[in-house]
Amino acid sequence: METSVVVEDKLVPENVRLTNSSSSGSEFAPVEKTVNSFLRNWSIAGASVAIAREGKLIYSRGFGYADTAQGIATQPYHKFRVASISKLVTAVAIMKLREEGRLSLDDKVFGTDGILNDPYFSEPRDKRVYGITVGHLLSHEGGWSQRNGDQMFMPVMVAEKMGVTPPADTKTIVRFALNKRLHFTPGTGRAYSNLGYSILGLVIEKVTGQAYEEYCKKSVFEPLGIYDMSIAGNLPKEKTPFEVTYYEPSDIVLKPSIYGTGEMVTPSYGGNDIRALGGAGAWLATAPDLMRLMLAIDGFHTRPDILNSESIHIMTDNDNGYAPVGWKTTIYNGTWWRTGSFPGSAGMMKRQSDGIAWVVLFNSSAWNGPEIYSYMNNMMYRVVSQIKEWPEYDLFSYSLPVPLNISSNETLDW
Repeated sequence: METSVVVEDKLVPENVRLTNSSSSGSEFAPVEKTVNSFLRNWSIAGASVAIAREGKLIYSRGFGYADTAQGIATQPYHKFRVASISKLVTAVAIMKLREEGRLSLDDKVFGTDGILNDPYFSEPRDKRVYGITVGHLLSHEGGWSQRNGDQMFMPVMVAEKMGVTPPADTKTIVRFALNKRLHFTPGTGRAYSNLGYSILGLVIEKVTGQAYEEYCKKSVFEPLGIYDMSIAGNLPKEKTPFEVTYYEPSDIVLKPSIYGTGEMVTPSYGGNDIRALGGAGAWLATAPDLMRLMLAIDGFHTRPDILNSESIHIMTDNDNGYAPVGWKTTIYNGTWWRTGSFPGSAGMMKRQSDGIAWVVLFNSSAWNGPEIYSYMNNMMYRVVSQIKEWPEYDLFSYSLPVPLNISSNETLDW
């Protein structure tokens, strides 16, 4: 007889959903102590941790609370905003289209011969825009910087300037940027650009004829057994089933609502437009699903990769003129990592050269902002070093990859 477990107010068969009980052995007690201590020290409400070795998921556990008010403990199946980790998804999608011969890294993005040759994007103020290639955007060499602020985090101002009802969508933000001069000639420098990866999301839509989210789901995620990743919403009422609640420091500065109401709201819920980020930072994911993705582009042969070796080389070899692509950092010893932060959330995923990989997701902002990643990395160094005997099982074998599209008050009938 199939056993089941009550998940929040839903009934979920144990062989379908990984729960904390899947990684509750005594051998992991030091791991739990380390992570719980970190959460207390940094006032993090909840976290999800996944660890793999040689292509096998050997640990997946939630810590703290997915929702403190309701007392819901974090589980491996809880979904988090992953922010700039989304750039790795976008890069994989672009490289896949390249392998299929549907685009080239040398393809121009704008202009009559460009991919985005729509009249809406014509007549940029700076004609150097016509030299921007797909490869430039992947490598943050498109010519934009954050010298005057990040275009993707000015939705109310952009809407006002462009004469549209707020919030300004991705295409409107791109048009706004095209009305300004570039900060440098494309290909001659590098500056981290959310705008560039948001444009790549539009490139994917134009090349495939599908919505960015749809293409990634059908062509990247589903072949890997990933069914729960989706584009995030801005407001609490837009939360998906099993999505965590986001928390910010008590002294956080409120922002005007992106919907132009004049209301002052938290940055995590209505003060920023995560949907407009698109390919730069809009995905929701669980830690195990991000692990599935990472193990499919890690270049090891323990699990099949979704990209060929040439694509992985382009994304990670610092001598080829492109890398890091999608990743935040790729170093010569084979260690690669990607980070992401959005108000109320932070995440990091790392592929180590020794065959160990890990993912950490938080549903809270830390007071020290981006500096939290070095502390997360140190925490996981201690966690991994405390695992003296690595299990032989693979938790992916016990978590059947099936969709779970239900509302918060439904009960699963299996």
